[in-house]
Amino acid sequence: EVQLVESGGGLVQAGGSLRLSCAASGFTFDDYYIGWFRQAPGKEREGVSCISSSDDRTYYADSVKGRFTTSSDNAKNTVYLQMNSLKPEDTAVYYCAARDRPFYGLGYPCPPYDYWGQGTQVTVSS
Repeated sequence: EVQLVESGGGLVQAGGSLRLSCAASGFTFDDYYIGWFRQAPGKEREGVSCISSSDDRTYYADSVKGRFTTSSDNAKNTVYLQMNSLKPEDTAVYYCAARDRPFYGLGYPCPPYDYWGQGTQVTVSS
């Protein structure tokens, strides 16, 4: 069974940085996909970033492009979301999601995901 554990959230002032981690276990295949999502109170869930472990191809939402960076440590089955120049509007619960079966469809490297973590709160004060 795949399990995802997020960590690294917290309270930070605007302009600051945080690094979120998504530690995965139970993958069946060597190649996997991880996506980062966030949901603020009263708002719909938003896709933030995603990465493919096989080729490190990434995607970023326009709202975070240039400020957030996703990277993977395949030896540890851990994906990181480095968040710089944080803004109050980045405040949300951040979730990671995973897929460990092949995906070659439109939208690569962001497939439909099969597993979700419990989320970690990120609060950016002004």
